[in-house]
Amino acid sequence: MLSGPPVTTTVSADQLLERFLNANLRQRRSLLAQVQQRGQELRPLLAEQLDRLDATGDDWAPGALVQLLVAESDALAEAFWQRYPDGWLAVSSAQGVDYAPLQRALINGQFEEADRLTSAHLRQLAGADAETRGYVYYSEVPPMAAADLESLDRLWVVYSQGRFGFSVQLRLLRSLAGRWDQLWPRLGWKQAGVWTRYPNAFTWSLEAPEGHLPLVNQLRGVRLMDALLSHPALQRRVSA
Repeated sequence: MLSGPPVTTTVSADQLLERFLNANLRQRRSLLAQVQQRGQELRPLLAEQLDRLDATGDDWAPGALVQLLVAESDALAEAFWQRYPDGWLAVSSAQGVDYAPLQRALINGQFEEADRLTSAHLRQLAGADAETRGYVYYSEVPPMAAADLESLDRLWVVYSQGRFGFSVQLRLLRSLAGRWDQLWPRLGWKQAGVWTRYPNAFTWSLEAPEGHLPLVNQLRGVRLMDALLSHPALQRRVSA
């Protein structure tokens, strides 16, 4: 019997999408490239899928799909923004902060703008004195509302493929047994005392090291970042 060439089996777009959403972390990262390569096939399926996914969690897979959906300026992207003008992820604020601009920046991969907005939101959460002086004291962190720090962290995690966020930085710190001197190089920060936004000082893309963003002003040492990462809201998120 003659044998023909081997048959190549390609999963359908629906099957790929299901595999991606149900995969474990390691499998998902390997499937992400396929999802992005087959974006044209997948994009018409994403709006309906997003409506069924949990917008109150912190799974980064839906965030990656949102970014794929809005990657092109067409009717599909326009329909998404009409359906979710503030962004897909459901976030809340106990202090009346509007996180829609931050969510839109993250969705669009505008990480530098998102970082600036995050710094501004931390000043808002710290109070009028912090907004006037332009930076946050470490002593102003403990009273910050848990809901707001959770919202900020979830936004960064969901729209960075799980690479950025305060909880990511906290997990790295714990893995280093609390060694701040070892954390800075892991984050891609030159040293704790360096705080500059000059070009090339930081990487504003997913090519940055894990935990690279958001930035925290370290001009006065590690106290501010330590206060943030010690906040019960972030401690709960990492311990959950």
